[in-house]
Amino acid sequence: MNALAGLSPEALWEHFLAVSRIPRGSGNEGAVVTYVATVASTAGLPFRIDRAGNIIVKKRGARGPAGVALQSHLDMVCEKREGSPHDFEKDPLVLVRDGPWIKARDTTLGADNGIGVAAMLAIMTSNDIVHPDLELVFTVDEEAGLVGAQSLERQDITSRTLINLDSEEEGTFCIGCAGGIHTELRLEPDFMSVPEDTSAVLVSVSGLTGGHSGVDIHLGRPNAIKLIGRFLHAVDSAYSIHLADLSGGTRHNVIPRDARALIHASPADIGALHNEAAHWNGILKTEYEHADHRVALVLEESSEQAARVLTPESTKTVIRLVQALPHGPLRFNPEWEGVVDTSTNLAVCRFDGDEFLVVTSQRSTTPSSLHDAASQVASIGELAGCTVSHLGAYPAWRPDRNSAILSTCRDVYREITGREPNVKVIHAGLECAVIGEKIKGLDMISLGPTIVGAHSPDERVHIESVARFWDFLLALLERLSAKAC
Repeated sequence: MNALAGLSPEALWEHFLAVSRIPRGSGNEGAVVTYVATVASTAGLPFRIDRAGNIIVKKRGARGPAGVALQSHLDMVCEKREGSPHDFEKDPLVLVRDGPWIKARDTTLGADNGIGVAAMLAIMTSNDIVHPDLELVFTVDEEAGLVGAQSLERQDITSRTLINLDSEEEGTFCIGCAGGIHTELRLEPDFMSVPEDTSAVLVSVSGLTGGHSGVDIHLGRPNAIKLIGRFLHAVDSAYSIHLADLSGGTRHNVIPRDARALIHASPADIGALHNEAAHWNGILKTEYEHADHRVALVLEESSEQAARVLTPESTKTVIRLVQALPHGPLRFNPEWEGVVDTSTNLAVCRFDGDEFLVVTSQRSTTPSSLHDAASQVASIGELAGCTVSHLGAYPAWRPDRNSAILSTCRDVYREITGREPNVKVIHAGLECAVIGEKIKGLDMISLGPTIVGAHSPDERVHIESVARFWDFLLALLERLSAKAC
């Protein structure tokens, strides 16, 4: 059964269904680029695919002296629930209608940014929409670090106005965003043979909500790596444990939902460790009763015997490193009430051969604060003996309250709804930041329908908000076709 049957606007949802059937994780956008190219060719529209894989489509407008660029990214974050057999390399998403929402079965939905992509495709194939000359810019590898946007050049976007369709709150216009950087730590611990007369024990934290490491970071949701680190830190000082493995998280822009640790301990301590786990499970459920009631810490004896373990000193170093690293908001924005200015996400930890790898992500709207947050993480890593790398830096998008496109959007929104829109900056990376840095003089805004739970299997898009987003976008394009912007 087609979960999107009967939904309006029909053309938008048809294209969203099509792209949902195409695997399009970051770095794997070739097939969806081909789909966009096929749609453009069928509509008789010229297009160009650049060296990064971005595709830019041109569509002439009915009237108006100024062109407008519409922009969305083709890739999606690929997250699934534990135990799901879904293969993001080959399987289509299974879409489900849940009351007023559309979601995917046990996976991310890809409404971030598939709804924006579908809207642009629907505009490409329509002969009835009044709009100015359009440059429809579909970028790749956004979720991996805004990679596609960094490859755009001035000749790719000749318009003076850019409308990004990657926001997730209906009735809200975004005019700024945080910049970011990834700080990676690599530790070379010492190993030893598994001590005789020890038993393997598996500790796991699973089932958390997780979410977007930018827009959800202020919600106080638990980080699975931090929770398992707290437990290990508590029991390491009381029991003689040897760490064999520790892993959690999937990517830099996701709050970790799952983590596991394999330890070896004396059989005489197993009962006490079970009691400790039950005690800490109760603590965590109390702490996160309102932020994430699904939190669960489980300890069980394991048949998974390790080939080696860390020495006692290296066990302590790894555990203390995880315990010491910060996670969450570090500073709130003094200009925009309730908006995080600076944060850090403890995103991934795992053994990579003989090294213990930790991936963190810092965000800030203030360059000096971004540097300071990354420096804090680096300093903790250096104290633990880690090698530190800073990767994937991208700039902030500084807001312009006097923006012409913001003024036009406000006017159109008031006329349609009779209400004032929200105007905000967001604590996440938007491609506007990179595009505006490379192509000077662009007047930019970001908007979209209501999407919640992005970057997690709870991701869903509100059906009626998509229709209202579409109606607003068409009214805005008609207004822009009649004036220079």
